[in-house]
Amino acid sequence: MIRTEPLARTLPRGVTGSSDGTCTVSGAALRWLDRLDRAIVGVAEACGADQHAFPPVIPARDLERIDYFRSFPHLVTMPVTFPADEAAQQRVAADCALDATGSVPLREHAPVRHALIPAACYPVYPMLGRSPLDRRVLVTTRGTCFRREVEFIPLRRQWTFSMREIVCVGTASEVREFLDRGRRLVEVLTGRLGLDPEWAVASDPFFQPHRNPRALMQLLAPVKHEAVVDELAISSVNLHHDHFGRAFEIGRDGRAAHSGCVAFGLERWLGVMAGRWGPDPARWPGPGGSGGLDV
Repeated sequence: MIRTEPLARTLPRGVTGSSDGTCTVSGAALRWLDRLDRAIVGVAEACGADQHAFPPVIPARDLERIDYFRSFPHLVTMPVTFPADEAAQQRVAADCALDATGSVPLREHAPVRHALIPAACYPVYPMLGRSPLDRRVLVTTRGTCFRREVEFIPLRRQWTFSMREIVCVGTASEVREFLDRGRRLVEVLTGRLGLDPEWAVASDPFFQPHRNPRALMQLLAPVKHEAVVDELAISSVNLHHDHFGRAFEIGRDGRAAHSGCVAFGLERWLGVMAGRWGPDPARWPGPGGSGGLDV
């Protein structure tokens, strides 16, 4: 059962949270969030990244390639549609009254072949699949992501949230150099905004981690580092080694390509900014400047 925890802090003006784990952003809060996103994109494009807009769904086969369903079954959200044939649709239509909890008593449905994306970067790797790269590839994308959590806290832990990512696919050295620069980007941004993050080693929320060898590997050789403000991770720097390169047959210099990404949980930045500067986004410092961000 989903638990919804109350928010201990005042939400910024223009932000409305819901008990179902969703959040609405409008007005000055949305304008500030878009400025933050543009500042990140500006740095990404200056580094040579191409911006992509992907669909919010990803084929289940692509998630199966990276063992997502066994590693994170507790986070998955899948789109379900009614059956395709008219007779089945009539049966569904005749018995679609919501129950007392607001649930649809869906006894028949079409085959489920997609999931809603849990991370903005996931469509990048199938896009590059089965292709040797003659240079590093940088991609930036912003997506609405879906992760079904145990508890929901507006601007801190949500079912749906916006994620901006910058992804590098290349050699091991190219990826590490990129991640160093990505970490500097986070530090420049937080410094400009009057935030003081601490970098912490983190691990992904594996299902039954004591039984998952990947969870153990992350403990032994950390590959995820988070920028934490007010006990909340607002960005992360992630080293994948050749995990996605092998899964999607992406080559670089005759070997499986390495990859890494820098991720920004955009709504979380609103929460920590409200904690630092108060609820009025119009009074917050801006993430950009006339000279841009120098990283």
